[in-house]
Amino acid sequence: MSELSVKHLLGIKYLNEKDIQLIFETADNFKEVINRSIKKVPSLRDITIANIFFENSTRTKLSFELAEKRLSADVINFSASQSSVKKGETLIDTVNNILSMKVDMVVMRHPNPGAGIFLSKHVDAAIINAGDGAHEHPTQALLDSYSIRERLGDVSGKKVVIVGDILHSRVALSNIFALKLQGAEVKVCGPRTLLPRYIESLGVGIETDLRKALNWCDVANMLRIQNERLDISYFPTTREYTQQFGVNKTLLNSLEKDIVIMHPGPINRGVEITSDVADSKQSIILDQVENGVAIRMAVMYLLASKIK
Repeated sequence: MSELSVKHLLGIKYLNEKDIQLIFETADNFKEVINRSIKKVPSLRDITIANIFFENSTRTKLSFELAEKRLSADVINFSASQSSVKKGETLIDTVNNILSMKVDMVVMRHPNPGAGIFLSKHVDAAIINAGDGAHEHPTQALLDSYSIRERLGDVSGKKVVIVGDILHSRVALSNIFALKLQGAEVKVCGPRTLLPRYIESLGVGIETDLRKALNWCDVANMLRIQNERLDISYFPTTREYTQQFGVNKTLLNSLEKDIVIMHPGPINRGVEITSDVADSKQSIILDQVENGVAIRMAVMYLLASKIK
């Protein structure tokens, strides 16, 4: 059996194209499982997984939990916002306490970039990065690419524009790495203040005119404005942002072709996309949610096979 080239999923930048294809092929099998009447398989029956979230998360946490239960793993949930971390316990203390419970795998979200890498050097368990600051969110990028492959047949050669708050988005960075690795063309679109200075060095084009960007692309991945990460104002008003960078049905219908609309969620309806776009036939947002479970099952299954 093929196996991953890595022991942890810390970021897309540590994967190669074969890893991504293996994850997708494994996810194809699991997608079949989760659409059966009995949705469970005993693949990880002897594996204990700890979900450690130092930042709030609803969708990602639920998706991982569901994936773990579908694989019959034993699951420990740890929410740092309600824990000893508030009393000053360090990341390493927290993890050592959890590992003393004989955990095989840790799914971690942390506000500091590189937290997963730090962890992987200090503990024996397999680490899955469920988002580290504004750095990476690898499973989101994998499920996004997988959803494009499902709708359009292949990612290679496709034109994808990522629209919105690129500066604060771990989803954007992971998506850029994943899409480029699979041979897609990528552009970013948003206010100049929300585009990182280094972005072009990643082999990505910049387009500040939304209509031009949408006419160019096959797929538009719409990101929300990360208000919780905005310490200063990056654009005059939300209304002005929506007028320039929001997608509504009128704009979508006026394009030269049908494009695919994606969104990693949560959606700020009426800001980056209107409800009639989010719920339209061109949107694959609900497919992304379903595919998230299959992709996370695939990642955990493949990493578990490398645990000695």
